[in-house]
Amino acid sequence: MDLNRLSNDKKLQLCKWYFKVGCILLPFVWAVNLVWFFKEAFVKPPFEEQKQIKKYVILSGAGTLVWATLLVAWATAFQLQRVSWGATGDALSFIVPLGRA
Repeated sequence: MDLNRLSNDKKLQLCKWYFKVGCILLPFVWAVNLVWFFKEAFVKPPFEEQKQIKKYVILSGAGTLVWATLLVAWATAFQLQRVSWGATGDALSFIVPLGRA
C-alpha cells in the first residue's frame, strides 16, 4: 500500500483501525501497523495527525513485543516440558514424537 496517496486524516484512521484489529487477538496486525506507519510517525516532518499516529505506532510496537515475548516463552516451556506433562502434553501436540531423547 502506498501511504503517500492517502491524506493525513485517512492515514490516522487506517493506523487506528489496524491497532484496534490487533486488540481483537490478532497481534500480527500490530506488527504490520508498526512497520507501515513508523516512517509517518517518526521520520516525516510534523503534521497535525502525527501525534496520534505516533501513539498508535508505539502501542502497536509494545503490543507486538509483549505478544512475541509470550509466544517465545510458551514455545520454550512447551518444548522443554512436553514430556513431563504426559497425556496433556501429547494432547497439545500436533505431531506426537515417539520415544524420549
